[in-house]
Parts: sequence; C-alpha cells; structure tokens
Amino acid sequence: MNSIVIMGVAGCGKSSLGAVLSHALGLELVEGDDHHTASNRDKMARGVPLTDTDRDGWLTTLCNQLRAHPQGVVLTCSALKLAYRARLREAAPGLRFVFMHIEREQALQRVAARGGAHFFSTTLVDNQFTTLEDPSFEPSVLKVDAMAPLAQLQTEVSQWLHNSKEPL
Repeated sequence: MNSIVIMGVAGCGKSSLGAVLSHALGLELVEGDDHHTASNRDKMARGVPLTDTDRDGWLTTLCNQLRAHPQGVVLTCSALKLAYRARLREAAPGLRFVFMHIEREQALQRVAARGGAHFFSTTLVDNQFTTLEDPSFEPSVLKVDAMAPLAQLQTEVSQWLHNSKEPL
C-alpha cells in the first residue's frame, strides 16, 4: 500500500478531500497543518511567510509520519516546492500527489471565509502562489480542479489510483 499527498495552496480544500479519501481508502489521515510548530503558526497568523528554514522541521516531521505508516496514509500538505516533494518522496517510495489546482481569487475567498477558525492569514495567499512550483508534469501527480464537487474529486482520485500501474 502506498501513501498519497493532497497538496496545493491554502484554501484549495486539502483537508476536505483528504478526509473523504482517507475514509474511502481506509487509510489514516495525517493533517500537515497539525504538525506546524507554535512559532510557525504564530508567523502565519501574523501574515509572515514561512521560509525554507521554517519549513525544515515540519517537513522532517511529515516524512517521519510517512515512514510510520508503511501500510499507507493520506497526508495533507501544501508541498509547494519541488524540493519539498522530493523530501516526501524519499520518505515514502511510490508516493503519489493530488495537486488541487485553484485560482488565486478563489483561494483568497475560501481563506477569508474561514475567519478565525484557522491560523492562516489571507495576506499569505499571494505568497503561496509565488512559492508554488507547479507539479503537473512530475511523475505520479494528478492535477484536479479544486472547485469541483467533493464527491466528483473523490471519484476522480479513486479511479486514478485504481488505474495506476503501481499498487496502492
């Protein structure tokens, strides 16, 4: 069984799709946001973008989570840069990614709609798009429309996983 990362910028719906997929696949869900340090959460709440150094320990923790679930896991993680995805791939051979593509304005609306329910500041949405290195042409990546209905996304991803050559 392999693991899968639900990735994309803030507001794309990683947590929602991750929850639906973990249930459908019978795999544990690991929410990447739950593993940020208090200092990283504070920076993001204040609208200060995280640096690669800030993300280093977080990525190490997520890699450890992948290794701790050899039976497979659904991980939600922005995974905005190729280097971040490479680290995650090293931790879990056969790792697959679902890239939730969303336009800037749609992401901004979704993040704003969260209000105080999430630590992420709307002022960071532009930085997310600037940081994003499009994974669409990397191996084992499925690009989906983040604005599609959740049930449709779950079906699309499940079919992709089922039809992939590698076992899941």
